[in-house]
Amino acid sequence: MKRLLLLLLFACLTAAAQDQSLHMPADTIFVNGNVYTGGVIDADVGGAHVRLMYHVKAIATRNDRILAVGADQEIRKLAGQKAQIIDLHGHTVLPGFNDAHVHLASGGFTKLRVNLEGSKSLEEMKARIAERAKTASEGEWLTGRGWDHTLWPGAKLPTRQDLDAVTGDHPAVFVRVDGHIAIANSAALKAGGVTRESPDPAGGKIDRDEQGEATGILRETSKDAMLEKVPPPTPAQRRRAAELALADAAQWGVTSAQDNSEWDDFLVFEQLEREGKLTLRITEWLPFGESLEVLKQRRDSHPHDDPMLHTGMLKGYMDGSLGSRTAAMLAPYSDDPKNTGLPQFEQEKLNQMTKERADAGFQIGFHAIGDRGVEMALTAFAQALPATPEGRLASGRRFRIEHAQVITPEQLKKFHELRVFASMQPNHLLTDMNWAMDRIGPERAKRSYSWKEFLKADVTLAFGTDYPVEPITPFRGIYAAVTRKNEAGSAEYYPEQKLTIEQAIVAYTTGSALAEFAEKDKGTLAPGMLADFVVLDRDITEIPPAEILKTRVLRTVVGGKTVYEAK
Repeated sequence: MKRLLLLLLFACLTAAAQDQSLHMPADTIFVNGNVYTGGVIDADVGGAHVRLMYHVKAIATRNDRILAVGADQEIRKLAGQKAQIIDLHGHTVLPGFNDAHVHLASGGFTKLRVNLEGSKSLEEMKARIAERAKTASEGEWLTGRGWDHTLWPGAKLPTRQDLDAVTGDHPAVFVRVDGHIAIANSAALKAGGVTRESPDPAGGKIDRDEQGEATGILRETSKDAMLEKVPPPTPAQRRRAAELALADAAQWGVTSAQDNSEWDDFLVFEQLEREGKLTLRITEWLPFGESLEVLKQRRDSHPHDDPMLHTGMLKGYMDGSLGSRTAAMLAPYSDDPKNTGLPQFEQEKLNQMTKERADAGFQIGFHAIGDRGVEMALTAFAQALPATPEGRLASGRRFRIEHAQVITPEQLKKFHELRVFASMQPNHLLTDMNWAMDRIGPERAKRSYSWKEFLKADVTLAFGTDYPVEPITPFRGIYAAVTRKNEAGSAEYYPEQKLTIEQAIVAYTTGSALAEFAEKDKGTLAPGMLADFVVLDRDITEIPPAEILKTRVLRTVVGGKTVYEAK
């Protein structure tokens, strides 16, 4: 009955908008499509039940909004004298993908620096670095990211000596694919003041060999300290990185992104917007650890009601990653019994900062991958909400945990009680399933990457990619969500946590919109919503799951304007 009422309501809204639109002709008409208008999450029960809307044939847009959706014949009547009519040739249309977790600037810089993604061995990594070293100017730092030692024969971490062999006199530092550890050469360690006597910083670790010398592997805050020694990029480099990231997003049908880049990169996005060249809606996160004075200043420096660009939540880090064994765990790693990861906060300080910032009106999201990191985040959120259960449910603060890869049953209940969003990246499973069982053992693995359990507990999912840790294409994540298999289809990881294709799409659209307070503008294709949608070469709701990986984007539309069209 609820589904029927929703469909009737949607039909009435559409009809009302079309009646009103007789006096508001459309700028652009998209006809002859297989338009999936999206889905909404049942507000009464959180994230568990997806209410699907229906398929139509055409969309009318005016300015940056949807004027009406419906049958070809009816929508064509809304065209103004100068309206553009675009034939979709029967192709499938979905609401634009809203990536709930990206690092846009890092994605762009990956294309400008030494790209180590996909290196199948240490020798291949060294060869790529050596090629870049040939063209580097005197004293120039060599930087890049993307290496993953778990893909290499022997799965051994690289050393400073490995880099020294190919970098010459250049200081060099290269960040692992997950962004939580880096390898530095001897010249970089010297420039960073890392010696045999250097202590491990709070929240970090300097790996050492049997003689006590630094191996070059720097974990978490020690990695951050080294990266601060690298000369900052020029304004021209930042702009080029931004342009490359925007093009990447448009090519894969991403119309909105919730981004964690530096403030200088946000200023580049502002400049692009002023020039009319911003092709992606960006909600920029601010660093949780920054002072309240600076946070308020930056929040107020750009109109928050700007639908193309504004600041959003505060991002804080509870821990590192499973791949680096720096995610904070309640019990030791199964393949490293003396290690429980690297927590990034003392709980009392975290609680105080969280409440202070929440009371100042900031949404807060915490990176937490290990179950101890998740526990730290949930404890802080509980302290930052009103004391009564009724107050907590009505708080409206929409706290988020980013990743939430390993959780306990008790934590799942707290997600629901506190109405915390689970902002997750299903494509991580395609990489992590190769070693996750080794890291955490079978019992914890059963509770890892538990998308279905979150929905059963009425927790809203918001999906993203963590670009450039993983490619920005949403189709890898949708494939992972509905199959729990590797890309070859030859291995499976706890299939009981699979989602339906509808649930996966909603998590990438409506769920992500809810996670950034944008559900009145994004996530569905209905009158009054922003005209953001993607045209695909196949109907991913009908094809075998393996075919999802082959999906191509034919057209990406943001605000009624085409920002990408396949050649």
